[in-house]
Amino acid sequence: MSTQAIRELSNAEIEKKLRETREAHVNLRVRKQIGQVEQSHELGKLRKDIARLETILKEKKLATVSA
Repeated sequence: MSTQAIRELSNAEIEKKLRETREAHVNLRVRKQIGQVEQSHELGKLRKDIARLETILKEKKLATVSA
């Protein structure tokens, strides 16, 4: 997910997307341990998406506090 698309979302939508992405990351990690994952690069993508979501959510929260 691109940063521009994330910035257009509301805080509630970002939190929902963050929960979904974390859940997908956990599921993919479990499947990898079992040996059912063919595309292990997806783990890195999900990790980076989680970081992007958390960063932008924090930026938005800090902007509302300081404003």
